[in-house]
Amino acid sequence: MKLPTLSLPHHHLTTPFFHNATTLSVSRSTTASKRPVAVRMSLREDGPSVAIVGVTGAVGQEFLSVISDRDFPYRSLKLLASKRSAGKTVSYENRNYTVEELTENSFDDVDIALFSAGGSISKKFGPIAVEKGTIVVDNSSAFRMDEGVPLVIPEVNPEAMEGIKLRSGKGALIANPNCSTIICLMAATPLHRRAKVKRMVVSTYQAASGAGAAAMEELEQQTREVLEGKEPTCKIFSQQYAFNLFSHNAPVLSNGYNEEEMKLVKETRKIWNNNDVKVTATCIRVPVMRAHAESVNLQFETPLDEDLAREILSSAPGVVVIDDRAANLFPTPLQVSNKDDVAVGRIRQDVSQDGNYGLDIFVCGDQIRKGAALNAVQIAEILL
Repeated sequence: MKLPTLSLPHHHLTTPFFHNATTLSVSRSTTASKRPVAVRMSLREDGPSVAIVGVTGAVGQEFLSVISDRDFPYRSLKLLASKRSAGKTVSYENRNYTVEELTENSFDDVDIALFSAGGSISKKFGPIAVEKGTIVVDNSSAFRMDEGVPLVIPEVNPEAMEGIKLRSGKGALIANPNCSTIICLMAATPLHRRAKVKRMVVSTYQAASGAGAAAMEELEQQTREVLEGKEPTCKIFSQQYAFNLFSHNAPVLSNGYNEEEMKLVKETRKIWNNNDVKVTATCIRVPVMRAHAESVNLQFETPLDEDLAREILSSAPGVVVIDDRAANLFPTPLQVSNKDDVAVGRIRQDVSQDGNYGLDIFVCGDQIRKGAALNAVQIAEILL
């Protein structure tokens, strides 16, 4: 299997999976975000001890890239994966690390653990790590809706982590929201703070990376096969993905929504601490490698015109506005691939609503980076 590299120019090529004595090449992001926290310290003795669970996956590799990009401080780094990957060597920041098998004893003397190995692994090993005093930042859906577990986007609700302290001797779970929720709320929240959103309608156009590195490889493989006139290989998805799009592959629930759509509904309410906000979503899988796009319609309690909205978004941390009507230039997935910032454009008044009570916006963000790894590392930065 292949995994994505960060050093290639087109954002969709792949590099070989970890092998024995593998070298993992990590490059810095090409742009700097307007971050709420900026940390530039890297390896240092007074930093926290860090473990990465699921290091051989797409998000696990991105954890390493983000830690390097942001010079996140650590005194030790433990790379954890399945028994199948244990024993492989990773060269990272001029040091060699051996991937260790994840076990119940993996979290001794670990201050922060970044998890991205799936919900079942998180449910089993997350509480074990917490019992040993580790603060777990979990990228799965295992704990997101649990009462007492903060669901955090650092630019949106860092206050949800209040009371969680590093090296206090008390472990904790912190949940990373779903990628589509993070990307949506990075843009919607600054406007919500100004005019309070009553109703939000979201249509997503979600990249292959959300289904993992194998899905990214399958999209690449199918593209070659279709162009060569061959039957496409369909292992990850049950239907052709290249040159096609389809309803998100998450299970469909009894209410007709799929699980991905309901994540956006429920997580928005929890993050905004507002059970009254009305949210509906339609999630679509599109043949794009690693960046999601979302069309978002907002209805407000108080008026908000498009000029003020553009001004608000232009100064929002982690957001860049690309909104050139004359040139018909707006955000695209390629523009934000391997980038920290979420891009917003197509900012316009909703003509179906009277007055200035509605806006339409179009949002793009890197699913692996801000939608997963970057958000988790930013959470860890708050703990420092």
